[in-house]
Amino acid sequence: MSSESIIARVAPAVGALPQDEWDALAGSDNPFTSHAFLSALEDSFSVGPGTGWSPAPIVLTDEAGKLTAALPAYLKSHSQGEYVFDHGWADAWHRAGGSYYPKLQIAVPFTPATGPRLLLRDPALAAPLLRAAETLCEREELSSAHATFIEPAQLPLFEAAGWMSRSDIQFHWENRGYASFDDFLGALSSRKRKDIRKERAAAQEGVEIRALSGDRIGPEHWDAFWAFYQDTGARKWGSPYLTREAFTLFGERLGDRVLLLLAYMDGLPIAGALNFVGGSALYGRYWGCLYDKPFLHFELCYYQAIDHAIARGLARVEAGAQGGHKLARGYEPVRTWSAHWIADPNFREAVADYLERERMGVAADQSFLGERTPFKKS
Repeated sequence: MSSESIIARVAPAVGALPQDEWDALAGSDNPFTSHAFLSALEDSFSVGPGTGWSPAPIVLTDEAGKLTAALPAYLKSHSQGEYVFDHGWADAWHRAGGSYYPKLQIAVPFTPATGPRLLLRDPALAAPLLRAAETLCEREELSSAHATFIEPAQLPLFEAAGWMSRSDIQFHWENRGYASFDDFLGALSSRKRKDIRKERAAAQEGVEIRALSGDRIGPEHWDAFWAFYQDTGARKWGSPYLTREAFTLFGERLGDRVLLLLAYMDGLPIAGALNFVGGSALYGRYWGCLYDKPFLHFELCYYQAIDHAIARGLARVEAGAQGGHKLARGYEPVRTWSAHWIADPNFREAVADYLERERMGVAADQSFLGERTPFKKS
């Protein structure tokens, strides 16, 4: 495709773009870059006016007006809900007399899950797509652009365009062809195997766990989970990012790609964990409870996720950001990646120097943690 035939524009929302064309670019492996998920955030007002997340998807189209490339992008007036922390950069730029906000965020809001950020018909379109993002920043006088939780295979495309790479660590469970949870436990040291069995027994005592997907999830289930989600959100970040309507729309639009786990005691729901199912991974996203039962968090969020990943033949479980306690439960340290473009050349140089030192530290941390997994040592 020649550069003369490429047309770049900023759409008002993902929901304003043709679903079939968007999904043809996004693919079917990752649920979060789907038109269904991103438009549910918009239609539930979880993003948009008053949230600090203003949808600004950048798209390339051919001469017939059909989408050929896209970025799920947002104009941001803060750095909340991103899980790749740049508050220090914002403070430094403000102290230097600059305005860090608004900035451009290329991401899935509130979702620290790795996935494609360059949605491309042809890899050759990565360069003009990223140049369109840079042009938007220059035209609107945005300080910077940030693409977070990038699929590792796409990182070289950002680096080739001159974007700076940044890494961090998450804990993922890897399915090494396990036939069952007990098969997985067999790969662990004897002590860790016993610890996990004790935790599962304690968590399940007096508890019924129900796994719900698709049309089996009713309004009463979402109402229960909404109460759990609000409690967790109030304790962690002050107010929940998602509205109640978002969960209804997730269920309606993603169907069997949603897996809701609810724990019941005496017939009443006491805790829940919400997962999304991709083509190769199970993604744990939200958890909450109204009754503090020992080890129930681990059971719903980590062990049940492993059970379902094995049953579905999925390659891994991504259980979200942070959480060193996952290490003892068979989740291993994995590098996650982001890419950053800074408008001001002097500020860009300072950030580049910081990132080089940070990457070295993250690599050392991954090596240290990797030696402390609960698996049998050869």
